[in-house]
Order: sequence, then C-alpha cells, then structure tokens
Amino acid sequence: MIDILKKYLAFSWVLLLLFGSCGGESIDPEENIYVFEKPAHFPEPTYTFENNPVTREGFELGRRLFFDPILSRDKSVSCNNCHQQSRAFADMPLHPVSIGVDNQAGFRNAPMLANLAFMKAFFWDGGVSHLDFVPINAIESEVEMDESLANVVSKLNQDQRYPGLFKEAFGVDKITSPYLLHALSQFTLLMVSANSKYDQYILGKGTLTGEELEGMQLFDQKCATCHSGELFTDFSYRNNGLSGTFTDLGRGAITEDEADYGKFRVPSLRNAEITAPYMHNARFYTLEEVMDHYDQGMVSSPTLDPGFKENDQVKGISLTEAEKAKLISFIKTLTDRDLISDPKFQNND
Repeated sequence: MIDILKKYLAFSWVLLLLFGSCGGESIDPEENIYVFEKPAHFPEPTYTFENNPVTREGFELGRRLFFDPILSRDKSVSCNNCHQQSRAFADMPLHPVSIGVDNQAGFRNAPMLANLAFMKAFFWDGGVSHLDFVPINAIESEVEMDESLANVVSKLNQDQRYPGLFKEAFGVDKITSPYLLHALSQFTLLMVSANSKYDQYILGKGTLTGEELEGMQLFDQKCATCHSGELFTDFSYRNNGLSGTFTDLGRGAITEDEADYGKFRVPSLRNAEITAPYMHNARFYTLEEVMDHYDQGMVSSPTLDPGFKENDQVKGISLTEAEKAKLISFIKTLTDRDLISDPKFQNND
C-alpha cells in the first residue's frame, strides 16, 4: 500500500510540473524575470504601465540600447558609462560628475536609477516628470552624448540589427523615438531595489543587529522628515546648506522662482552605502562626511530649509559620534546586493 501511494505521489508531481497547478497554462519561470511586481511594502507605482507594459522583447531591446554607445554622437558613450550596476546604477567614485563625449565633464553627480517606477519626477532639479523622457536629456546634452534624438533614430533605422528587434518588441516596421524611449523605460523599470537587509526585517524574514535597530530609531527621529517611507525620500526639493551662493540654481532653474534657488531633490537613501560621492555636486565621499555636514557644516542662505534653522540661525542636526556610527550602520542595511548582482541587468551583447 505504501509503495502504491509513493508511486501515486510521484506521478502527481510529474503532472504538476508538466501542466501547472491550477488547470491553467503552465508558468515559465524564465518569463517571470520580465514581469514588474510591486514589492508588498512599497507604494503604488507612478509609471503609466498601461501605455508601455514590460515584455521580454521590449526589456531585452532596452538593455541592448542601454549599453550601446550608438546613442552618442561619436559612439563613445552609453547610458552604462554613468550608471554602473555595481554602484546601484550610479556613477563610479572616479567620476564625481558625469563624463561625456570628448571627455567633457558635466556639472552634477549622476544619481542611481533604482525604483524609477515609483518616482514622481527625475533629475536633481525635477526637470522631467515622466520616465520615458529622461533619456532625452542625456542624449541631447552637449557635455554628455551630444547627439539629437532624431539622428539617433536615423542611426538605429540604418543599423542591421535594430529594425528587426523593434519589430519583435513593438510590431513596428520603422523605428521612431517613442518606441526607443519605451524600450529604455522597460529596461530601467525593472531595476527595483527592495531586497536589502532592511527589507527582510520589515517583511519579517530577517533581523537587524542592536546597533542597526538603534540607528533606525535615530533615523526616524532625525532624518525621516525628508527621507520618508519605504523609498526613503519625500520627493521634495530642499536646500540643505551646502553653500551660501548658487552657481547651480537647482530647482530654481526649472521654476524660475527665487524661493527655489539652491534647492535639490531629496534623494532616496537606498543603496547609499555604495553610491558615493554624495549630494548633487559630489561634495562628500563618505557617509561620515555627510553626517559631519548635517551636524556642524551647514551654511546659511535665504532658501535654507526651515527645518535646519532656529530663530533664523543655522541649527543643523545635532549628532554625537556614537549616533553618527549608528545611523551609518542602519543606512548600510539599505544596500540591495541582489540588485547589483542580478544577471538580467548585465550586458550580454
């Protein structure tokens, strides 16, 4: 009787593998890696997936484009030049600002690209409000790719590989800029960073050390006003006291409002451990320097965030050396090792 039962169970397991468990179509595990899934503890995405659903073909086309320097004027610079997977798709410390064609230097530090599906605006100044339009800035910047979108499309149409790949991804006979931008979006949309040590703790799947827990409590008390929620940003633009005068107007260059001069987007702190240098101008190279800045290095100016002032005087965030160490320990729990090692984001061309 036992032998018969064993044979029955073995046969049932084979049927389950062949036909799936619910009487429907079997699920190909390989295809699952191309599906956007909102992490359970994350907010709803802001991206318009109904206009551009992620598919295997679209994602792989976007990956090829991301690594292809054909997007630049002299075919020397790709998106990957400034967005390295090992740095959570931020730039290398060797490049405090973006380096473009002819080795020209930009004027801001390249931010990481993770969790773009949840962002309300992009770049340090929030100058672009939809992910699909983000690549245009880099393509047409004179100090980055120094190309025109129209000419990139022309080059892609003349390429031996790309017309067929766009046909597979979007069913089109001619490449146009919307499909180019959609493909790049599909690739970057899946750069979801939600499996750090912190995430495992929040989801009840892991633990934090005593120092990390104390750091989290300090973070909630002293940092979470700006770096709030599971994305660790409130999406606001603030002047955090880096300078008293502004060669870079930041948000003010977009709104043309003096009240926004020197304000920049509050960045997510996810993966902050591996995305140095910090701030829009790459001012600091260590988290310790960042802590020292908020403790005693802030500079007054007319647009300094009110949260850093008291009786019109700079007060910053008072921190002891022990508190700084605990905060850094907590921030390091936000590092997502899976994101920076996931093979689907690697160049396989």
